[in-house]
Amino acid sequence: MIEVTTEITIHASIQRCFDYARDIDVHTQTVWQHTRERAVAGVTTGRIGPGDTVTFQATHFGVRQKLKSRIVQFE
Repeated sequence: MIEVTTEITIHASIQRCFDYARDIDVHTQTVWQHTRERAVAGVTTGRIGPGDTVTFQATHFGVRQKLKSRIVQFE
């Protein structure tokens, strides 16, 4: 089994980190380019919040997939 650990130090407030973590535009700009990941349904730009959904389309291992997420808890 392979284990990969990534550690990033961010010099920002918890609120700013939380806001970036739920920002669709930030996500699509920071994923690997070869996956061609993009938001195709639900909230497709800006920040997601309580009850929102987003569907991403991406290609992983040569297979195009649609991955849908819904925010069920928000704190």
